[in-house]
Amino acid sequence: MFKKVLGFAGILGLSLMLTACGGSSDKDKTDADGNKTIDKLSIGFVPSRDPEEIVSATKPLKDMLIKEMKNQGYDIKDVDITVGTNYEAVGESLSAGTLDVGFIPGGTYVLYDDGADVILTATRAGLSIDSDNPVEWNENKPTAPTDKQTESYRALMIAGPSSKGQALAEKVNNGEEVTWDDLNGASWSVMSSSSPAGYIYPGLWLKENYDKNLSDLKNIVQSDSYGSAFARLASGQVDVVLAYADARRDFEKNWTEEYSRDKSIWDETNVIGVTPAIYNDTISVSKNSETMNDDLKAALQKAFIAIGESEEGKEVIAIYSHEGYKETTSKDYDNERKAQKAIQE
Repeated sequence: MFKKVLGFAGILGLSLMLTACGGSSDKDKTDADGNKTIDKLSIGFVPSRDPEEIVSATKPLKDMLIKEMKNQGYDIKDVDITVGTNYEAVGESLSAGTLDVGFIPGGTYVLYDDGADVILTATRAGLSIDSDNPVEWNENKPTAPTDKQTESYRALMIAGPSSKGQALAEKVNNGEEVTWDDLNGASWSVMSSSSPAGYIYPGLWLKENYDKNLSDLKNIVQSDSYGSAFARLASGQVDVVLAYADARRDFEKNWTEEYSRDKSIWDETNVIGVTPAIYNDTISVSKNSETMNDDLKAALQKAFIAIGESEEGKEVIAIYSHEGYKETTSKDYDNERKAQKAIQE
């Protein structure tokens, strides 16, 4: 079912083709049992992990969603799941109506909220550390999950094993001032500009602490996934990565097995900066999809909450470190809008 990776050109072409062909809406079709029929429901995932990992982990989601939606009065004949080439590709396709549902971060949602509605926010287990002081993260490694579910997380600026990365970490851990020149002399891996942990909130951190923007840094590299970002950190191609707070837990095995480091990721990395709390990822739906309406949105909310409560569902959504879902509204992401505005200014 994973037959393609979305790109903007393909999305635009598909949108034009659908417009030209006209097509009929699935909204009014019903089965003999009284359930509403949908020929195809399309779901897009952002590539915050390696796309092949997402493809493998989410295979069971198709049958789970078909089953749960049947309980909500919908017979879905096919669920088409794709992984976008980047965050913006998923946001663009939601706005174009060529995707019905998107698993997207809050930052991507607020950039595309003219064409997308948020219906759920993810919940995750909290971490053993939730401090804005980087030294506390470094003195209490490794971080561990807790039983408490949380709707927000932090982003970290993580220095790696390169000489510049180690020098930055040493200053932080010794309580010395880290200057703008120190930061500007390092090479930074960033994610796309709509990524909360990989761009937006670290940008706010720079603005608040140094009155600078990420674009002011002399050496920045945009990574297409956190996996490639940590691979660059391990090899010394970059000195600092911007990532969500439990990213090192996700890439702990990769660090030694795939990236060929002798010591653990906890031994070779340190936090040099911590952002304010960030509201969790969303499940959002298209405002412009011919299939989508209020009844379907309500059914999808119940279906995804049920999937998140099941053991099989938890295994699927764990690829994004999601542990469940909770109903949410656009207003919950007002702080994200403020963050976006500050970055733009």
